[in-house]
Amino acid sequence: MDIWNGLDEVPSDLQGSVVTIGVFDGVHRGHQTLIDTAVTKARELGVPAVMMTFDPHPTVIFLPKSVPPLLATVEQRAVSAARYGIDAMLVVAFDDEIISWSPEEYFRRVIVDLFKAKAVVVGDNFTFGSQASGTSETMKELGERYGVDVTVHGLLRDGDGTDGTDGHTVCSSWIREQLAAGNVAGAAGALGRNFTVRGVVTRGAGRGGAALGFPTANLYFPDSQALPADGVYAGDLRILPTQKDPVGALVGDMPVDVHLPAAISVGTNPTFGDETRSVEAFVLDHEADLYGRKVTVSFIDHIRGMESYDGLEELVEAIGNDVEATRRLVPRQRG
Repeated sequence: MDIWNGLDEVPSDLQGSVVTIGVFDGVHRGHQTLIDTAVTKARELGVPAVMMTFDPHPTVIFLPKSVPPLLATVEQRAVSAARYGIDAMLVVAFDDEIISWSPEEYFRRVIVDLFKAKAVVVGDNFTFGSQASGTSETMKELGERYGVDVTVHGLLRDGDGTDGTDGHTVCSSWIREQLAAGNVAGAAGALGRNFTVRGVVTRGAGRGGAALGFPTANLYFPDSQALPADGVYAGDLRILPTQKDPVGALVGDMPVDVHLPAAISVGTNPTFGDETRSVEAFVLDHEADLYGRKVTVSFIDHIRGMESYDGLEELVEAIGNDVEATRRLVPRQRG
């Protein structure tokens, strides 16, 4: 999959495309519906399927005091886009010029002149143009005017009341709410996969292995990264392969590019008075120095909240219980 950083990187010799546009934060099941439609249309028309996304999040410009934490980095969005069949992803940063365009100027410059789009796929809540004055209906009207097929998908909902719930719209904000409540299983249902973060393993305080007997991989994230509520979770860790790693590579005794069951702690370490929020993953039945390696950590189920213990013995017992809970919830490694 090609990645174009900025409008200037879109090839001038592009001979048609099908485009889907949005932030795509999380690339959840609603987003996947848009992508699937765009890819299907692109294959029928014999043109590339293009996903246009934005970085930073548009609220950085329009609502700087209300910027949400991100469910997925641009890198993660690219991985998902490629997995679902997108041929090229355009990453656009809002600037003074773009936000000044009227909806029609936006459509003409981006959809018609830049992408030479034969079709566009957007969600019902899509807005564009100066002060977000263009809506999905505006997009359809402009499509008719310029001869571009525009498909608007209604928002995906889970639950219709028949199961005793009121149901909810599958959207990034709902997923963030579930993560903030520690409901990683609910978030996974909306995402269509386990909620996953990726980062580089850093040096921790060294307590996990030396004092407790549970060596952990420590990851720190910027405030812009969405994380589950503080607590302990069952999940897995995967060491991302590098170009230097042969097939079947090991780091210590840990296989690369394999999902390994892990007990994951999110938050501070109140027992030790540590107020730095981090993610620590203890990989079951394996041990390796992962310092400097890029990994993914996926959250599968919530075990308990974050607690402070009176001493090491009590803490070690609690961690041991977390490990056994993880064994039950994540029974095996997977490729």
